[in-house]
Amino acid sequence: MSVTLLVLCTSTTVTMLGCLIASRIGSQVNALVDNPRTRHHHKQGLPRVGGIALFVGFAVASILAYTQSTPDNPDDIRRIMGVIIGCTLLLPIGLIDDIKELGWIPQLLGQFLVSIIAVFTTVFIERFTNPLTGNIVELNVIPILGPVLTIMFTLFWIVGMMNTVNWLDGLDGLAAGVGAIASLLFAIHMYRLGQEHVSLYALAMAGACLGVLPFNFSPARLFLGSTGAMILGYGLATLSILAPARVATALLVMAVPIADTAWQIYDRYRRGKSIFKGDRGHLHFRLIDKGYPQIRIVIGYWLACGIFGAISIFVTSQLVKFVVLLALISLTISYIARLSRENPI
Repeated sequence: MSVTLLVLCTSTTVTMLGCLIASRIGSQVNALVDNPRTRHHHKQGLPRVGGIALFVGFAVASILAYTQSTPDNPDDIRRIMGVIIGCTLLLPIGLIDDIKELGWIPQLLGQFLVSIIAVFTTVFIERFTNPLTGNIVELNVIPILGPVLTIMFTLFWIVGMMNTVNWLDGLDGLAAGVGAIASLLFAIHMYRLGQEHVSLYALAMAGACLGVLPFNFSPARLFLGSTGAMILGYGLATLSILAPARVATALLVMAVPIADTAWQIYDRYRRGKSIFKGDRGHLHFRLIDKGYPQIRIVIGYWLACGIFGAISIFVTSQLVKFVVLLALISLTISYIARLSRENPI
């Protein structure tokens, strides 16, 4: 069995076993059971323990990847450690939030903490491709402002992705499925660029998401919880910047959720509401309220993420990808705005 397949299968299998164990234990601990609330669609309490299994599956497969493959670049070891350390720190933070509901300020502080860890392990955005010219723009060569812009963009990207995934995790299997698709596309893109070793960690995250899906897809038997949403968000954000040109892939894969997040921030602000207080304004909730079946909505998200993610990998023109991204975000925001007018919260 190739190392690639071994890592993917190990991650999936360990996560599935973890879900079996965690769901049995979690259902016995009242503090870990998510009981139905106003904006939720489930009718009975379900354990918020999927994130624990996702972390274990990802961690075990990452250790396997490290022992079975030689890094293409010695610096990759430090960067991968940044990804794993950040995920490890998010495990207790997420668990505490799942048990006690920390509130948005402690959550945000925790997100900034792990984002700073990513920066210190050189997982940061120091270059991007100009979509109009195709040239690489190096942030770190800009006098004085270069390092500041690099850190600011990286913090914004990681914290933003973590919250995007957290807000996306509203329907059974939605966030886990999108995470699996994004991670697989990252792995393909890394492999095509000759980064076979780094691609194994993207496969480890993909396998963990696939392992959660049988338990999290409708009708769900467990939820990812804040633990799973934050670890998945951090993993996607950091894996997307481990090598050049993958932030663009992440933007297209996650364009619909990112557009939804941007609209929610604007809409809550203009209505005088806290941008961190959850409601049913998200696109997936509004589609449920319009009567669309949950499974159809989730699969629709998956298809959108897969199709536009494939465009980011197989279309060579940076300008075409930029135009597609702008069009997709604009259409998504326009549609959500129309739904908001039809059914104000």
